[in-house]
Amino acid sequence: MTVESNLVADRYLGPDAAQRSVARDIYEGVAGLPIISPHGHVDPRLLADPEATFGTPAELFLIPDHYILRMLHSQGVALEALGVRPRNGGSAGAEVQVDHRRAWQLFADNIFLFRATPSGMWLADELRTVFGIDEPLSSENAGAVYDAVSEKLSRPEFRPRALFERFGIETLCTTDDAADSLQAHRAMRESGWSGDVRPTFRPDGVVNVLATGWRDSINTLSAVVGRDITRTSALVSALEERRAFFTSMGAVATDHAAETAYVESLGEAEADAIMTRALKGQATADDARRFGGHMLMELARMSVEDGLVMQIHVGSLRDHSPAFFERFGANMGADIPIASEFTRNLRPLLERFGNDASLRLILFTLDETTYARELAPLAGYYPALRIGPPWWFHDSLNGMSRYLDQVIETAGLYNTSGFNDDTRAFCSIPIRHDVWRRASSNWLAGLVLRGIVSRSDAHTMAHEMAYDLAKRAYRL
Repeated sequence: MTVESNLVADRYLGPDAAQRSVARDIYEGVAGLPIISPHGHVDPRLLADPEATFGTPAELFLIPDHYILRMLHSQGVALEALGVRPRNGGSAGAEVQVDHRRAWQLFADNIFLFRATPSGMWLADELRTVFGIDEPLSSENAGAVYDAVSEKLSRPEFRPRALFERFGIETLCTTDDAADSLQAHRAMRESGWSGDVRPTFRPDGVVNVLATGWRDSINTLSAVVGRDITRTSALVSALEERRAFFTSMGAVATDHAAETAYVESLGEAEADAIMTRALKGQATADDARRFGGHMLMELARMSVEDGLVMQIHVGSLRDHSPAFFERFGANMGADIPIASEFTRNLRPLLERFGNDASLRLILFTLDETTYARELAPLAGYYPALRIGPPWWFHDSLNGMSRYLDQVIETAGLYNTSGFNDDTRAFCSIPIRHDVWRRASSNWLAGLVLRGIVSRSDAHTMAHEMAYDLAKRAYRL
């Protein structure tokens, strides 16, 4: 089976001729703007070494992409057959782990599964606009496409740094563990390369006391700062020290993944009691909820003081399948959205810091029902708040339209934060931004035709949505 690429010039614009014409005009004004990518998960080592390559087509497109893996898994395709080796070192699938051509063929045989999905849209656009392959991927041409992509990946102009410049990326932010040495970022600086790549401080591994490997993460952080961390005050001071280091390396933001937006301020004795239980392996789910909420309050206080933008991503139940996690580890497609609540959960933080313009807090959610009911009203009142763009399961053409319809009327455009791609898939970065620019242009065209905004205002708003909002939100 074959998926047609549908890469027409007016792709993703509405079918109404009048709206499409206005949308095309708006889009043409922003299509070539530089890319601000203030939140994502690209491995900085790709850009630290000027000779680095992406490897094989399977390593670039298939093996690290949890969107693709989860869809194929849902249809009974074994991940081992796609080149994913079990983390326990088991032999199952070991042969195909190195046979990336076979894995690619299996992917192509199942490409029809991605019809009408964001992954299918991104892949078709990447193959055509990045690699110049016009023919849609299919079972029949899988080998030829694999060879064509492989040949291009071997060229200097397809190395990561070259594509960074070709894509017009102005700033790219990675996501890095609190104890990371940031050696890759240091190497980029010392190489003299002009690309603007910045780290982002992510302390989840030491904040969530029930996280897999929490004690190891505490030990690692202790080693980095040169002192034992057995009390909450020691953890707080270590995080402050690491934030200062990240800032010296160009960081502008922190990132925090939380199951809920719950926050509270614990007394020192109570926080220490939870940490003591955690160090003994005795922490409960309630301990984790309360300690995590306490640390979010502390981290917000730090952001007020040091100016790092605070991002909170809420609403994912990680590793829904314990057996799948045990076999393959995290970030393999088994994370599922859950219902979220912000108005009450976040109130203690907003009472303390929400009216302080020194804090920039960007909220992301996987629960779309909170957009109009909670996030838009909150961001429409508190100076510290901005609403993050549609994220993860909602980073899609329809998800973007729903987001704009539900958020802008109450929060206004200028209490949103533009777009970020939030991706590990480097070659999808320009594609994802292009989808956002097209979706935004189409939405704005509808406003123009209904007499809600003028065409001039629509052009200004499109520029903001494609570039300016993200730059200001992240203080770049």
